[in-house]
Amino acid sequence: MKAWILEKQAKINERPLKLTEVPTPHAKDGEIRIKILVCGVCRTDIHIAEGDLSLRKTPLILGHEIVGIVDDVGNNVKQFKVGDKAGVSWLNRTCGKCKYCLSGKENYCPDIKSTGWDEDGGYAEYITVLENVALPLNDIRLEPSDIAPLMCPGIAGYAAFKLTKARKGSKLGLYGFGPTAFCVLKVAKSMDIEVYVSTRSPKNIEDAINQGADWAADTAKEQMPCTLGSAIVFPPAGNLVEPVLSQVEKGGTVVLAPVSSSPIVIENYTENLWGRTIETLYNLKKSEADEFLEIADRLKIKPERRIFPFEDLQDVLITVRHGKAKVANSVIKISD
Repeated sequence: MKAWILEKQAKINERPLKLTEVPTPHAKDGEIRIKILVCGVCRTDIHIAEGDLSLRKTPLILGHEIVGIVDDVGNNVKQFKVGDKAGVSWLNRTCGKCKYCLSGKENYCPDIKSTGWDEDGGYAEYITVLENVALPLNDIRLEPSDIAPLMCPGIAGYAAFKLTKARKGSKLGLYGFGPTAFCVLKVAKSMDIEVYVSTRSPKNIEDAINQGADWAADTAKEQMPCTLGSAIVFPPAGNLVEPVLSQVEKGGTVVLAPVSSSPIVIENYTENLWGRTIETLYNLKKSEADEFLEIADRLKIKPERRIFPFEDLQDVLITVRHGKAKVANSVIKISD
């Protein structure tokens, strides 16, 4: 099969990926093989390619926003059959035996493996994955190219949103407004939650208002118009944390969503942290992925996206890396 492989990390401008022929995988016991239709592009792919995240496997096939059709099943597979539509996201496998896996918190499993980092991902014609982490998509009416951008930012945003414990009538702050915050906004507004967005980009401010935000501006220039019940911080900017805490009421929660962050300093504990809770988003659970995809289908959440040919992947990664993509999400078409 054809696949884009990463053998050695380098700046994406140096084109470290190679499109080549590799052996086609076969489904083992408990696994399914998926013929990949589309795979979304995520900035995490760039972080891995460039060395911001360590290389855990070489050669490696990147990509973890995968949608395709099951074309082979291994022994003892019960949840999928050939012809089913299925997806694969960041969660690839866990041990299934530790206290976290046994209590429904597999995202904390010390042996968790990630698609496109620990295991080969979706920038290829086929992928094999355990049936218990594959996402069933037969009942999802959205097109594959609309589902792919939901597979990482959408699921991650929903997981962060659940950590806020926001309820109908509460006030939720979103700091940063990219694809992940877009999905949170749509879910929150469907629950009659007021949403207040802080972003530096004039375009993102306009987009947030157009998508239903109750207020959007740059809080470095304009004061948040109310006290928030909870908030989610998306940028990896530790200097944002204390100002956001100061805008959340006592008893409220601030969720930190990035996978890394610059240093966080709380200078005024009594005024800005005391009585508030900080949560961090740590990996994802399959149950949250299943929940979110059902909600996204019901609400018809369709992120802005553009589709590119498989052969253009490396050019797309370069464009995304430099912030020159014309739309929020890029999707690679791999097969029909």
